[in-house]
Amino acid sequence: MADTADIEDRGSAVDQVVDALRRLMRERNLGLGDALPSEAELASMFNASRNTVREAIRILKAYGIVESRQKVGAVITDRRQQALMDLFSFTIDISAESFLDIQGFRRLIEVNLSDLLFETIDETAIERLRSINDAMKAAAELAGAAELDFRFHAALVGFAGNQTLSQVYGILQPLLQRLMEAGKRSREAVDSAYHEHRAIIEALEQRDRIAYAYHMNRHLQAGLQFIAPKAV
Repeated sequence: MADTADIEDRGSAVDQVVDALRRLMRERNLGLGDALPSEAELASMFNASRNTVREAIRILKAYGIVESRQKVGAVITDRRQQALMDLFSFTIDISAESFLDIQGFRRLIEVNLSDLLFETIDETAIERLRSINDAMKAAAELAGAAELDFRFHAALVGFAGNQTLSQVYGILQPLLQRLMEAGKRSREAVDSAYHEHRAIIEALEQRDRIAYAYHMNRHLQAGLQFIAPKAV
């Protein structure tokens, strides 16, 4: 817990509160969407004035670490990550060439997840994948199907239990979702992805590494037939 000694007597009071807030987030394991204590509570915890706490929070807002929400107060966010996500989505055209590059990256990750997945995945996770896949097939709009396709693969990566990989997929979401939208311009493409997902789920259930690698490779390659040769 942050030191409750009079931090205003040591160096910059605001800088001290900023550091104390960072420690508080770490020690309480606060993540995106979690609210900080109120200004009054923080002032009491850090033995600082409310003006000092308010200025420290303003600095965190400027860095995109927190934002103010009505009736909630300061909430942890990460606008830097969102900016990076938007940049990926904006700067890369989806073409046959970029499709192969991106899917090659995904193949390195998702095909090689089998060892981690087979250690951690359980029936609850399997049912979650089935639920997402069924929702994708039933989606009325192709854009909605693409979003659910991303959720299927993001869930798969998440079930492997590697937080860094999950964060990477979160950052890449706009790009991957654009790729999936480009590959789902027809109901035929959605139906094809649905059946490929089912084969992947079955391989996971049976703990069949060869079948998992085969079906994942096949699935990641299949969308190429729906991608225009020129950038879109």
